[in-house]
Amino acid sequence: MDSVLEYLGKIPWWLWVIIIIILVAVKDVLFQKTSTIKHNFPVVGHLRYLLESIGPEMRQYFVANNREELPFNRIERGWIYASAKQENNYEGFGTDRDIYAHQHIFINNAMMPYKLKKEHPNTSDMSFVPCAKVMGAFNNRRRPYRPASIINISAMSFGSLSAKAIESLNKGVKIAGAYHNTGEGGLSPYHSHGGDVVFHFGTGYFGVRSEDGGFSMEKMIKLVENNPFVRAIEVKLSQGAKPGKGGVLPGKKITKEIAEIRGVEIGKTVLSPPNHKAFSSVPELVDFIESIAEATGLPVGIKAAIGKLEQWKELADIMVKTNRGPDFIAIDGGEGGTGAAPPSFADHVSLPWIYGFSDIYRLFQSKGLTERIVFVGSGKLGFPAKAAMAFAMGVDVINVAREAMMSIGCIQAQICHTNRCPAGIATQSKWLQNGINIPLKSERLAQYFKTFKKELIEITHAAGYEHPCQFNMSDVEMNVDDHHLTKNFDKTFNYKKTPVEFKGMQHLKDCDYLGGKKKN
Repeated sequence: MDSVLEYLGKIPWWLWVIIIIILVAVKDVLFQKTSTIKHNFPVVGHLRYLLESIGPEMRQYFVANNREELPFNRIERGWIYASAKQENNYEGFGTDRDIYAHQHIFINNAMMPYKLKKEHPNTSDMSFVPCAKVMGAFNNRRRPYRPASIINISAMSFGSLSAKAIESLNKGVKIAGAYHNTGEGGLSPYHSHGGDVVFHFGTGYFGVRSEDGGFSMEKMIKLVENNPFVRAIEVKLSQGAKPGKGGVLPGKKITKEIAEIRGVEIGKTVLSPPNHKAFSSVPELVDFIESIAEATGLPVGIKAAIGKLEQWKELADIMVKTNRGPDFIAIDGGEGGTGAAPPSFADHVSLPWIYGFSDIYRLFQSKGLTERIVFVGSGKLGFPAKAAMAFAMGVDVINVAREAMMSIGCIQAQICHTNRCPAGIATQSKWLQNGINIPLKSERLAQYFKTFKKELIEITHAAGYEHPCQFNMSDVEMNVDDHHLTKNFDKTFNYKKTPVEFKGMQHLKDCDYLGGKKKN
C-alpha cells in the first residue's frame, strides 16, 4: 500500500490534470446519454453549459447597457440601491434615456410649484404621505384603515422568501410607517415584528385552511383576534405572474414550520387549484367578501391580474345595486413578479399594468364607484415618476415587491424559483440566509421607502399639488406615435380620473384611522 501511494505521489500535477480530462472525456462519450453536445464535444462541451449558466450575470455586468436590461435595468436598480443606502442617487450631465421613445412619459410641471407653509406636516417630514382614502369607510367596516404610507410591500410569501428576508421587510415597514402584505403563504412569525399587515390568501387558503382544503372562517376570526396588527384582508383571484393558473407546493419543501403556518401536512405535496372552493361566481364572491368583513370587522379587498372584463362588469353592477362588495381592489400587472411561472404565462397571459388598470378604472368610474374603492397598483411602480403616472390614472396606494427585494440586497439573478438565491432572499437555504443582516436590511428598506416618498412629493409639488392624489390625467403625457408625438393620458386612455376628496395633509395626519391606530 505504501509503495502504491509513493508511486502515485511521484506523478506530476499536470499529468493528474490530463488523467482527469481523459476520464471526463470517456464518461461523456461512453456513459452519459442525455447531452448530444457533451457526447460530440467531450470536455469542451462542459464549457458551453458553464457559460450558459453564468450568462445572465455576464450580460448584466459586462454586455448590456444602462437602459436595456429587463425586468429592471441598471439605472433603475442603481437608484434603488443608492436610495436604500442613503447614497447619492442623482444623475449628472443630463439623462441618457431616449426621451423620444415610444411610451416615454412626461409629467407636466406648474409655473409656480406648491409652496409649503411652516406648520405643514411635510416641512418636518417630507416622507409623510398617507393614503388619501380610508379602506372600509364606505361600507362602514368596524375597523376602517387609512394606510399611513402610499407605498407598501406587495404580496410575497414566507416560503418563497426566506425568514430573514420577511423579517427584514416587516421591521422595515414599521420604521417607514407602511404595511406588509403577507402573500398567500400564511401569516408567519416573521410578519409579526411591528409592521402593519394585510393578510392575503389565495385558492390554497394557507393559514385559514380547513382540513378538506377549503376556507375556514373560524381560523380567519382567530387569526385576526390573535394578531391585532392585521389591518385588512385581501382575497387573491389571480396574480400577474401566472393568472388563472394554480400552483404546486412540493412535499419536500414543507418543513414543520411551513406546515404549521400554512395549515398543511408535513412532507405532503399540496395543490393550489386555479379556482376558489369558497365561491364560484361573482355574486358568491361578494357574499364571501361581506361574510369575512362582518366576522372580522376589517376591510376586505381583492387582487387580480386583468384580462376579460365581463365578470368585472357584473361585479360593478352588483356593487351599484346592493352597496356591497370589496373595499379595495389591487390590480396586478401581467409583467409578472416574484412568482415563478411558465414563459407562456409570464409573456402572454393578462394585460400589462397600465392597460389592465385603465380598463378597470374606466369601468368602475362609469358606474360611479371610484370614490368608494381604494385602488392599489402593483406592477413595477416603485419609482417616483411611475408612481406619479399611476396616481394620475387613479391609483390610491402602490404595492412593490421586486423593488423592495432589491432594497434589501436582491441582485436580479433571476433564479428565485431554484432555491439558490445568492442574496439569501428567495431561498430557504440557511447558509445563504446567513448573509442577511436584519437590522441593516430593515433600515435600507425603510430608507428606500422614505426616499421614494420624498421624491414623489417633490414631483407632486413641482406639478403644483400638495398630495399625489391630486394628479389628474392631463398632468401626464406619453409619446404615442409619429403623427402626434405626445398625448395627455386622458386622450390616450379615454377617461378623466374622478377627483379624490382631499382636505389637506394635516387632515390626513389627524385621521383617527391613520395606520389603523383607532380600535373600535
